[in-house]
Amino acid sequence: MSRRVTVVVPNWNGEGFLDLCLSSLRKQTFRDFETVLVDNGSTDNSVEFVTRNFPEVRVVRLPENRGFTAAVNAGIKAASGAEHVVLLNNDTEVDPGWLEALVRAAERHPTAGLFASKLVDFADRRVLDGVGDALRPTGLPYRIGHGEIDRGQFDGEAFVFGACAAGALYRRSLFEEIGLFDEDFFSNCEDVDISFRAQLAGYRCLYVPGSVVFHMGSASTGGKRSTTNTRLGTQNSLNLLVKNLPAPLALRMLPALLLGQLLRLATALVFSGGLLRAYLSGLAGMVRLLPRMLEKRREIQKRRRVSDDYVRRLLKESSRLTTKSQLRRVRDQLLLRFGR
Repeated sequence: MSRRVTVVVPNWNGEGFLDLCLSSLRKQTFRDFETVLVDNGSTDNSVEFVTRNFPEVRVVRLPENRGFTAAVNAGIKAASGAEHVVLLNNDTEVDPGWLEALVRAAERHPTAGLFASKLVDFADRRVLDGVGDALRPTGLPYRIGHGEIDRGQFDGEAFVFGACAAGALYRRSLFEEIGLFDEDFFSNCEDVDISFRAQLAGYRCLYVPGSVVFHMGSASTGGKRSTTNTRLGTQNSLNLLVKNLPAPLALRMLPALLLGQLLRLATALVFSGGLLRAYLSGLAGMVRLLPRMLEKRREIQKRRRVSDDYVRRLLKESSRLTTKSQLRRVRDQLLLRFGR
């Protein structure tokens, strides 16, 4: 019997996270769902652990690590009968009402196509990890609310640019129209890319404050400033613009886009540990993939249902939310460090 919702949990050598993550799914107040764990060629005992301790979880095994995008795509394909597909990182614990909040929001907002969870820092639950994704004028993605103390400033539903795939609901019909996650991205920015594609196709993204996920973050890629994140972040943040940004807006934003790359380069120079080489490798990867991205761009723009003006206003609001969030984050990080 098919379920209304399929929760897809991608996993790569995450045995140490799975007990907490899957146990929290057992406690959900919404019950009409199945869980599919997609294992990305793990070399630990992840599959054996799940099979032994969580027999209700369906396991899809990939022969090797094909990246986050390939894993979630395999899970989406396995969810053949589900109305909604929900993605959940393995390094999470979800509130008992998390899934119900997402499903009820989808019922209330039939024209929205994707729904963002309220991500909370796993280690310090006073602090937010993100309440939806934004795209800055520099072309660099940003997670709204990241690093802010939760004072209730995000307690209301709001339309945002996109959803972080660490915990997000997507209508299955959205994937049928715009396609799955881009496997050329491997991981990093893939959720911003699909959010942009969804927006261009006329689907809005709603942030749902009652859908709380406690998130550790970057458990598989070595942290925010790892060489893997730097390389893929550089490559993919440029590729998502090549694919999605309307040409008139690209020309208008060009100075800010160049500034964004200078900021990335400066960060790579300030933080050692091979980040400069990783940044340059990301640029080279972007150039290598450019013909393929331009081909994808033609298809995306052909299906676009919204005007240049809609995209301009969307990015302007995204920028406004980012600026306010960054200012609050600076203040709150100082308070957390020095107290008062």
